Amino acid sequence: MQETQARRPGRTTPAPPAPPAFALWQLGFRPFYLLAAIFAALGIGLWALQYSGTMNGAYLQGPLWHGHEMLFGYTLAIIVGFLFTAVRNWTGQPTPTGAPLMAMAALWVAGRLLVLTPWSAVAAVVNVAFPFAAAVGIALPILRSRNARNYFFIGLLALLGVIQLATHAAFAGVVDASPRFTLQLGFDVVLFIMVVMAGRVLPMFTNNGVPGTQATRLPWLEKLALGAIIALFLADHAPGMPALAPTVALVAAAAHAARLSLWQSWRTLGTPLVWVLHVAYAWIVVHLLLRGLAGFGWVAESLALHALTVGGIGGLTLGMITRTARGHTARPLAADGFETTAYLLVFAAALARVFGAMLLPGLYLVWVQLSALLWTAAFGLYAVRYWPVLTRPRLDGKPG
Repeated sequence: MQETQARRPGRTTPAPPAPPAFALWQLGFRPFYLLAAIFAALGIGLWALQYSGTMNGAYLQGPLWHGHEMLFGYTLAIIVGFLFTAVRNWTGQPTPTGAPLMAMAALWVAGRLLVLTPWSAVAAVVNVAFPFAAAVGIALPILRSRNARNYFFIGLLALLGVIQLATHAAFAGVVDASPRFTLQLGFDVVLFIMVVMAGRVLPMFTNNGVPGTQATRLPWLEKLALGAIIALFLADHAPGMPALAPTVALVAAAAHAARLSLWQSWRTLGTPLVWVLHVAYAWIVVHLLLRGLAGFGWVAESLALHALTVGGIGGLTLGMITRTARGHTARPLAADGFETTAYLLVFAAALARVFGAMLLPGLYLVWVQLSALLWTAAFGLYAVRYWPVLTRPRLDGKPG
Protein backbone atom coordinates (compact mmCIF):
# COMPACT_ATOMS: atom_id res chain seq x y z
CA MET A 1 0.00 0.00 0.00
CA GLN A 2 2.74 2.39 0.90
CA GLU A 3 4.64 1.56 -2.31
CA THR A 4 1.50 2.22 -4.39
CA GLN A 5 1.03 5.60 -2.75
CA ALA A 6 4.67 6.53 -3.23
CA ARG A 7 4.37 5.95 -6.97
CA ARG A 8 1.27 8.09 -7.48
CA PRO A 9 1.76 11.38 -9.37
CA GLY A 10 2.41 14.29 -7.07
CA ARG A 11 3.73 12.11 -4.27
CA THR A 12 7.41 12.41 -5.22
CA THR A 13 9.70 15.42 -5.01
CA PRO A 14 11.70 16.01 -8.18
CA ALA A 15 15.45 15.88 -7.69
CA PRO A 16 17.17 19.27 -7.92
CA PRO A 17 19.05 19.85 -11.15
CA ALA A 18 22.65 18.73 -10.99
CA PRO A 19 25.22 21.53 -11.06
CA PRO A 20 27.08 21.89 -14.36
CA ALA A 21 30.22 19.80 -14.64
CA PHE A 22 32.17 22.89 -15.73
CA ALA A 23 31.55 25.47 -13.02
CA LEU A 24 33.93 28.29 -13.99
CA TRP A 25 31.11 30.77 -14.63
CA GLN A 26 29.09 30.00 -11.49
CA LEU A 27 30.52 32.83 -9.36
CA GLY A 28 32.94 35.71 -9.80
CA PHE A 29 35.90 34.34 -7.84
CA ARG A 30 36.27 31.35 -10.16
CA PRO A 31 37.37 32.91 -13.48
CA PHE A 32 39.13 35.94 -12.03
CA TYR A 33 41.23 34.05 -9.48
CA LEU A 34 42.29 31.55 -12.13
CA LEU A 35 42.99 34.14 -14.84
CA ALA A 36 44.88 36.38 -12.42
CA ALA A 37 47.09 33.52 -11.20
CA ILE A 38 47.90 32.41 -14.74
CA PHE A 39 48.65 35.98 -15.74
CA ALA A 40 50.82 36.53 -12.66
CA ALA A 41 52.89 33.50 -13.62
CA LEU A 42 53.16 34.45 -17.31
CA GLY A 43 53.53 38.19 -16.78
CA ILE A 44 57.15 37.97 -15.69
CA GLY A 45 57.96 36.23 -18.97
CA LEU A 46 56.23 39.00 -20.91
CA TRP A 47 58.13 41.56 -18.87
CA ALA A 48 61.40 39.81 -19.78
CA LEU A 49 60.46 39.97 -23.48
CA GLN A 50 59.75 43.68 -23.20
CA TYR A 51 62.93 44.30 -21.21
CA SER A 52 64.99 42.51 -23.86
CA GLY A 53 63.44 44.56 -26.67
CA THR A 54 61.62 41.63 -28.27
CA MET A 55 58.20 43.34 -28.12
CA ASN A 56 58.99 46.78 -29.46
CA GLY A 57 55.55 47.24 -31.04
CA ALA A 58 53.63 47.16 -27.76
CA TYR A 59 51.50 50.16 -26.76
CA LEU A 60 52.77 50.18 -23.17
CA GLN A 61 56.50 49.62 -22.77
CA GLY A 62 59.00 48.89 -20.03
CA PRO A 63 58.30 49.77 -16.38
CA LEU A 64 55.03 51.50 -17.36
CA TRP A 65 53.65 48.21 -18.71
CA HIS A 66 54.99 46.33 -15.70
CA GLY A 67 53.34 48.70 -13.21
CA HIS A 68 50.11 49.01 -15.20
CA GLU A 69 49.65 45.25 -15.46
CA MET A 70 50.50 44.58 -11.81
CA LEU A 71 47.88 47.13 -10.79
CA PHE A 72 45.14 47.05 -13.44
CA GLY A 73 45.80 43.51 -14.64
CA TYR A 74 46.56 41.18 -11.74
CA THR A 75 45.44 43.15 -8.67
CA LEU A 76 42.22 44.54 -10.12
CA ALA A 77 41.19 41.05 -11.31
CA ILE A 78 41.56 39.71 -7.76
CA ILE A 79 39.60 42.63 -6.31
CA VAL A 80 36.76 42.15 -8.81
CA GLY A 81 36.63 38.39 -8.28
CA PHE A 82 36.53 38.90 -4.52
CA LEU A 83 33.85 41.60 -4.64
CA PHE A 84 31.62 39.73 -7.09
CA THR A 85 31.64 36.89 -4.57
CA ALA A 86 31.52 38.83 -1.30
CA VAL A 87 28.80 41.26 -2.38
CA ARG A 88 26.45 38.35 -3.04
CA ASN A 89 27.00 37.20 0.55
CA TRP A 90 26.74 40.70 2.01
CA THR A 91 23.51 41.57 0.21
CA GLY A 92 21.76 38.30 -0.59
CA GLN A 93 21.45 39.64 -4.14
CA PRO A 94 22.93 38.07 -7.31
CA THR A 95 26.17 39.33 -8.85
CA PRO A 96 27.28 38.58 -12.43
CA THR A 97 27.35 34.89 -13.33
CA GLY A 98 27.04 32.93 -16.55
CA ALA A 99 27.17 34.99 -19.75
CA PRO A 100 27.62 38.41 -18.02
CA LEU A 101 30.53 37.02 -16.00
CA MET A 102 32.02 35.51 -19.14
CA ALA A 103 31.76 38.90 -20.86
CA MET A 104 33.52 40.58 -17.93
CA ALA A 105 36.35 38.04 -18.06
CA ALA A 106 36.64 38.51 -21.84
CA LEU A 107 36.88 42.29 -21.33
CA TRP A 108 39.72 41.79 -18.85
CA VAL A 109 41.57 39.39 -21.17
CA ALA A 110 41.16 41.81 -24.08
CA GLY A 111 42.74 44.54 -21.98
CA ARG A 112 45.79 42.38 -21.25
CA LEU A 113 46.27 41.60 -24.94
CA LEU A 114 45.62 45.08 -26.33
CA VAL A 115 48.34 46.80 -24.30
CA LEU A 116 50.79 44.53 -26.14
CA THR A 117 49.66 45.92 -29.51
CA PRO A 118 50.11 49.33 -31.18
CA TRP A 119 46.35 50.03 -30.90
CA SER A 120 46.60 52.55 -28.08
CA ALA A 121 43.11 54.06 -28.30
CA VAL A 122 41.34 50.70 -28.32
CA ALA A 123 43.56 49.44 -25.49
CA ALA A 124 42.74 52.50 -23.39
CA VAL A 125 38.97 52.23 -23.95
CA VAL A 126 38.83 48.52 -23.13
CA ASN A 127 41.01 48.83 -20.03
CA VAL A 128 39.10 51.81 -18.67
CA ALA A 129 35.77 50.08 -19.31
CA PHE A 130 36.60 47.12 -17.09
CA PRO A 131 36.62 48.76 -13.62
CA PHE A 132 33.52 50.81 -14.47
CA ALA A 133 31.69 47.67 -15.62
CA ALA A 134 32.77 45.93 -12.41
CA ALA A 135 31.50 48.89 -10.38
CA VAL A 136 28.08 48.49 -12.02
CA GLY A 137 28.22 44.75 -11.30
CA ILE A 138 28.44 45.35 -7.56
CA ALA A 139 26.42 48.58 -7.47
CA LEU A 140 23.17 46.93 -8.53
CA PRO A 141 23.00 44.40 -5.65
CA ILE A 142 24.42 46.84 -3.08
CA LEU A 143 21.93 49.58 -3.96
CA ARG A 144 18.99 47.17 -4.22
CA SER A 145 19.70 45.89 -0.72
CA ARG A 146 20.56 49.37 0.63
CA ASN A 147 23.79 47.94 1.98
CA ALA A 148 25.17 51.35 2.90
CA ARG A 149 28.21 49.94 4.72
CA ASN A 150 29.66 48.84 1.38
CA TYR A 151 28.75 51.79 -0.84
CA PHE A 152 32.36 52.90 -0.74
CA PHE A 153 33.48 49.83 -2.71
CA ILE A 154 31.46 51.10 -5.66
CA GLY A 155 33.28 54.42 -5.39
CA LEU A 156 36.69 52.77 -5.08
CA LEU A 157 36.20 50.72 -8.26
CA ALA A 158 35.02 53.84 -10.08
CA LEU A 159 38.03 55.73 -8.73
CA LEU A 160 40.35 53.03 -10.09
CA GLY A 161 38.61 53.50 -13.44
CA VAL A 162 39.26 57.25 -13.33
CA ILE A 163 42.91 56.66 -12.38
CA GLN A 164 43.31 54.20 -15.22
CA LEU A 165 41.82 56.75 -17.62
CA ALA A 166 44.28 59.34 -16.29
CA THR A 167 47.17 56.89 -16.75
CA HIS A 168 46.35 56.31 -20.42
CA ALA A 169 45.72 60.01 -20.97
CA ALA A 170 49.08 60.87 -19.39
CA PHE A 171 50.86 58.30 -21.53
CA ALA A 172 49.24 59.77 -24.65
CA GLY A 173 50.18 63.30 -23.61
CA VAL A 174 46.54 64.38 -23.35
CA VAL A 175 47.00 65.54 -19.75
CA ASP A 176 50.03 67.12 -18.15
CA ALA A 177 50.88 64.35 -15.70
CA SER A 178 53.35 61.52 -15.41
CA PRO A 179 52.00 57.97 -15.86
CA ARG A 180 54.20 57.01 -12.93
CA PHE A 181 52.34 59.55 -10.79
CA THR A 182 48.92 58.17 -11.76
CA LEU A 183 50.05 54.59 -11.15
CA GLN A 184 51.17 55.59 -7.66
CA LEU A 185 47.68 57.00 -7.11
CA GLY A 186 46.26 53.62 -8.08
CA PHE A 187 48.56 51.68 -5.77
CA ASP A 188 47.57 54.00 -2.92
CA VAL A 189 43.90 53.24 -3.54
CA VAL A 190 44.68 49.51 -3.50
CA LEU A 191 46.66 49.99 -0.29
CA PHE A 192 43.60 51.59 1.30
CA ILE A 193 41.35 48.74 0.12
CA MET A 194 43.79 46.22 1.58
CA VAL A 195 44.01 47.80 5.03
CA VAL A 196 40.23 48.25 5.22
CA MET A 197 39.52 44.63 4.29
CA ALA A 198 42.30 43.30 6.52
CA GLY A 199 40.81 45.12 9.48
CA ARG A 200 37.42 43.59 8.76
CA VAL A 201 38.42 39.98 8.22
CA LEU A 202 41.88 39.26 9.65
CA PRO A 203 40.92 39.33 13.35
CA MET A 204 37.88 37.16 12.57
CA PHE A 205 39.88 34.68 10.47
CA THR A 206 42.50 34.54 13.22
CA ASN A 207 40.05 33.87 16.05
CA ASN A 208 38.11 31.31 14.00
CA GLY A 209 41.16 29.54 12.61
CA VAL A 210 43.39 29.44 15.70
CA PRO A 211 41.56 28.35 18.88
CA GLY A 212 42.44 30.40 21.94
CA THR A 213 43.51 33.46 19.98
CA GLN A 214 42.02 36.80 21.00
CA ALA A 215 42.75 39.07 18.05
CA THR A 216 41.07 42.38 18.69
CA ARG A 217 40.68 45.92 17.39
CA LEU A 218 40.77 49.26 19.18
CA PRO A 219 38.43 51.88 17.68
CA TRP A 220 40.88 54.75 18.15
CA LEU A 221 43.73 52.77 16.62
CA GLU A 222 41.54 51.75 13.66
CA LYS A 223 40.77 55.40 12.99
CA LEU A 224 44.44 56.35 13.30
CA ALA A 225 45.64 53.53 11.02
CA LEU A 226 43.11 54.20 8.26
CA GLY A 227 43.38 57.96 8.66
CA ALA A 228 47.16 57.75 8.30
CA ILE A 229 46.77 56.04 4.91
CA ILE A 230 44.39 58.79 3.76
CA ALA A 231 46.79 61.43 5.10
CA LEU A 232 49.68 59.79 3.27
CA PHE A 233 47.67 59.83 0.04
CA LEU A 234 47.03 63.55 0.46
CA ALA A 235 50.59 64.34 1.52
CA ASP A 236 51.97 62.51 -1.50
CA HIS A 237 49.66 63.98 -4.09
CA ALA A 238 48.20 67.29 -2.87
CA PRO A 239 50.02 70.46 -3.98
CA GLY A 240 52.49 71.80 -1.46
CA MET A 241 52.36 68.77 0.85
CA PRO A 242 54.93 66.22 -0.42
CA ALA A 243 57.48 67.41 2.15
CA LEU A 244 55.25 65.96 4.87
CA ALA A 245 54.92 62.56 3.20
CA PRO A 246 57.98 60.83 4.76
CA THR A 247 56.90 61.73 8.29
CA VAL A 248 53.31 60.70 7.63
CA ALA A 249 54.53 57.38 6.20
CA LEU A 250 56.54 56.64 9.35
CA VAL A 251 53.53 57.47 11.56
CA ALA A 252 51.42 55.17 9.39
CA ALA A 253 54.02 52.40 9.75
CA ALA A 254 53.89 52.68 13.54
CA ALA A 255 50.08 52.69 13.59
CA HIS A 256 49.80 49.61 11.40
CA ALA A 257 52.50 47.77 13.36
CA ALA A 258 50.49 48.43 16.52
CA ARG A 259 47.32 47.27 14.75
CA LEU A 260 49.00 44.03 13.67
CA SER A 261 50.32 43.38 17.19
CA LEU A 262 46.74 43.22 18.49
CA TRP A 263 46.01 40.35 16.08
CA GLN A 264 48.46 38.01 17.89
CA SER A 265 50.39 36.88 14.85
CA TRP A 266 52.71 34.67 16.92
CA ARG A 267 49.82 32.32 17.69
CA THR A 268 49.18 31.60 13.99
CA LEU A 269 52.49 29.91 13.11
CA GLY A 270 50.93 26.45 12.98
CA THR A 271 48.11 27.54 10.66
CA PRO A 272 49.41 28.52 7.20
CA LEU A 273 46.01 29.71 5.97
CA VAL A 274 46.10 32.36 8.69
CA TRP A 275 49.79 33.22 9.03
CA VAL A 276 50.06 33.98 5.32
CA LEU A 277 47.70 36.93 5.87
CA HIS A 278 49.64 38.15 8.91
CA VAL A 279 52.99 38.01 7.10
CA ALA A 280 51.49 39.83 4.13
CA TYR A 281 50.17 42.55 6.43
CA ALA A 282 53.63 42.84 7.99
CA TRP A 283 54.90 43.63 4.47
CA ILE A 284 52.50 46.58 4.41
CA VAL A 285 54.23 47.85 7.55
CA VAL A 286 57.60 47.34 5.84
CA HIS A 287 56.33 49.24 2.80
CA LEU A 288 55.26 52.21 4.91
CA LEU A 289 58.56 52.21 6.81
CA LEU A 290 60.64 52.06 3.62
CA ARG A 291 58.40 54.68 2.02
CA GLY A 292 59.21 57.04 4.85
CA LEU A 293 62.93 56.27 4.66
CA ALA A 294 62.87 56.72 0.88
CA GLY A 295 61.32 60.15 1.34
CA PHE A 296 64.36 61.14 3.38
CA GLY A 297 66.65 59.72 0.70
CA TRP A 298 67.94 56.83 2.79
CA VAL A 299 66.69 53.95 0.60
CA ALA A 300 65.52 53.60 -3.00
CA GLU A 301 61.84 54.26 -3.70
CA SER A 302 61.59 51.06 -5.74
CA LEU A 303 62.30 49.00 -2.61
CA ALA A 304 59.28 50.47 -0.85
CA LEU A 305 57.10 49.91 -3.92
CA HIS A 306 58.10 46.25 -4.25
CA ALA A 307 57.58 45.64 -0.54
CA LEU A 308 53.97 46.60 -1.23
CA THR A 309 53.49 44.85 -4.57
CA VAL A 310 55.39 41.59 -4.02
CA GLY A 311 55.11 41.10 -0.26
CA GLY A 312 51.90 42.95 0.57
CA ILE A 313 49.71 42.57 -2.51
CA GLY A 314 51.23 39.25 -3.60
CA GLY A 315 51.00 37.64 -0.17
CA LEU A 316 47.61 39.02 0.84
CA THR A 317 45.94 38.15 -2.45
CA LEU A 318 47.47 34.66 -2.55
CA GLY A 319 46.24 33.99 0.96
CA MET A 320 42.76 35.35 0.24
CA ILE A 321 42.28 33.55 -3.07
CA THR A 322 43.22 30.31 -1.32
CA ARG A 323 40.87 30.82 1.61
CA THR A 324 37.88 32.14 -0.32
CA ALA A 325 38.23 29.53 -3.07
CA ARG A 326 38.23 26.77 -0.45
CA GLY A 327 35.32 28.27 1.47
CA HIS A 328 33.14 28.87 -1.58
CA THR A 329 33.72 25.37 -2.98
CA ALA A 330 32.88 23.67 0.35
CA ARG A 331 36.42 22.49 0.99
CA PRO A 332 38.12 22.42 4.41
CA LEU A 333 39.65 25.72 5.48
CA ALA A 334 43.17 24.35 5.77
CA ALA A 335 46.18 24.86 3.50
CA ASP A 336 47.95 21.78 2.18
CA GLY A 337 51.60 21.42 1.22
CA PHE A 338 51.08 22.92 -2.25
CA GLU A 339 49.54 26.08 -0.85
CA THR A 340 52.06 26.46 1.96
CA THR A 341 54.86 26.13 -0.59
CA ALA A 342 53.26 28.86 -2.72
CA TYR A 343 53.10 31.15 0.33
CA LEU A 344 56.77 30.58 1.13
CA LEU A 345 57.73 31.18 -2.51
CA VAL A 346 55.96 34.53 -2.75
CA PHE A 347 57.48 35.79 0.51
CA ALA A 348 60.91 34.57 -0.59
CA ALA A 349 60.37 36.59 -3.78
CA ALA A 350 59.66 39.67 -1.66
CA LEU A 351 62.74 39.13 0.49
CA ALA A 352 64.94 38.77 -2.58
CA ARG A 353 63.45 41.78 -4.37
CA VAL A 354 63.56 44.11 -1.36
CA PHE A 355 66.21 43.08 1.15
CA GLY A 356 68.49 41.20 -1.21
CA ALA A 357 68.65 44.23 -3.47
CA MET A 358 69.09 46.52 -0.46
CA LEU A 359 71.90 44.61 1.26
CA LEU A 360 73.83 43.46 -1.84
CA PRO A 361 73.08 46.08 -4.52
CA GLY A 362 76.00 44.87 -6.62
CA LEU A 363 73.93 41.77 -7.37
CA TYR A 364 70.79 43.76 -8.12
CA LEU A 365 69.98 42.03 -11.42
CA VAL A 366 70.46 38.61 -9.83
CA TRP A 367 68.02 39.50 -7.04
CA VAL A 368 65.45 40.76 -9.54
CA GLN A 369 65.74 37.58 -11.60
CA LEU A 370 65.53 35.36 -8.52
CA SER A 371 62.49 37.24 -7.27
CA ALA A 372 60.81 36.87 -10.66
CA LEU A 373 61.49 33.13 -10.70
CA LEU A 374 60.09 32.65 -7.19
CA TRP A 375 56.99 34.76 -7.95
CA THR A 376 56.33 32.78 -11.14
CA ALA A 377 56.66 29.49 -9.28
CA ALA A 378 54.25 30.63 -6.53
CA PHE A 379 51.44 31.63 -8.85
CA GLY A 380 52.09 28.84 -11.32
CA LEU A 381 51.69 26.41 -8.43
CA TYR A 382 48.40 28.04 -7.42
CA ALA A 383 47.08 27.92 -11.00
CA VAL A 384 47.89 24.21 -11.36
CA ARG A 385 46.57 23.30 -7.91
CA TYR A 386 43.36 25.32 -8.21
CA TRP A 387 42.41 24.63 -11.82
CA PRO A 388 40.24 21.65 -10.77
CA VAL A 389 38.95 23.49 -7.70
CA LEU A 390 37.80 26.55 -9.68
CA THR A 391 36.40 24.73 -12.69
CA ARG A 392 34.44 21.98 -10.90
CA PRO A 393 31.21 22.28 -8.88
CA ARG A 394 31.13 22.77 -5.12
CA LEU A 395 31.65 19.57 -3.16
CA ASP A 396 28.29 19.98 -1.42
CA GLY A 397 26.39 20.30 -4.72
CA LYS A 398 25.15 23.83 -4.00
CA PRO A 399 25.32 26.54 -6.70
CA GLY A 400 28.21 28.98 -6.69
